[in-house]
Amino acid sequence: MKRELITDAVLVSNYIKGDENSLAILINRHKQKIYSFIYSKVYDRDITEDVFQDTFIKVIRTLKLGKYNEEGKFLPWVMRIAHNLVIDHFRKNNRMPKFDNSSDFDIFSVISDSSLNAEKSIIKSQVEEDVRRLIEELPEDQKQVLVMRMYNDMSFKEISDKTGVSINTALGRMRYALINLRKVIDKHNIVLTN
Repeated sequence: MKRELITDAVLVSNYIKGDENSLAILINRHKQKIYSFIYSKVYDRDITEDVFQDTFIKVIRTLKLGKYNEEGKFLPWVMRIAHNLVIDHFRKNNRMPKFDNSSDFDIFSVISDSSLNAEKSIIKSQVEEDVRRLIEELPEDQKQVLVMRMYNDMSFKEISDKTGVSINTALGRMRYALINLRKVIDKHNIVLTN
């Protein structure tokens, strides 16, 4: 049987039975998607590499202990592990994560999935347009930090250097920007997800 035709479930089961090569095929098969997902949250290649390695260490440990749930699909399960490790990374480094609860996982995986169909793509660009319009209503200092963080992928250290304010002030402005965004969304009764 050709490697591409072997399902994830069969590869997982073969690996649990001792076939090390099956894990290599699984990692190769999903590496790009998992790596891109982690990178889209941390915007740093070294950190992405670390989280990616940690994800598969955890995957291997769970499989070896026989704790993998056969009903679950392999890729979403690995993505959930990666997602939790990204949150751990943010907590450890006291950085402000771009998400803070597990319900966001589904939204992010839909938004960052490269195989978006046309309808989802239209909804996504409409949402982005709405969000940009809402950002325009924010006070200038808050808008500046939000744009630098969300659209220019700058760290709070870089924002602090560029704007000449302390990292705490930049963090505070970001927090107020998000609070105010929420108020604007409520005020206009805007629904950002379908």
